[in-house]
Amino acid sequence: MVKISIYIISTCPVCLKTKEFFRTRGIPFDFVDFDLASEKEQDRIAAEMVNGTCDTGFPFVRIGDVVVIGFSPERFEQLLKSENLEQAASQA
Repeated sequence: MVKISIYIISTCPVCLKTKEFFRTRGIPFDFVDFDLASEKEQDRIAAEMVNGTCDTGFPFVRIGDVVVIGFSPERFEQLLKSENLEQAASQA
């Protein structure tokens, strides 16, 4: 399965809704509460976010190599079903 990483703000309702989207579907993901992370971890995440896209914001969802900013269930579903991600997951 393709790797899914989510960076959230612990008190953000939209961020929590994003985690719930993946959790209720049984889709494994890694997540980090950005605001609760150490300063060093926050710096690493910020660099990754800026490197991955021109846009930044929370929730920051990476599905494979594709970044989605915000809660976008339609886009999540599209990416999870895409042939490119299925091929990438089978090659991992």
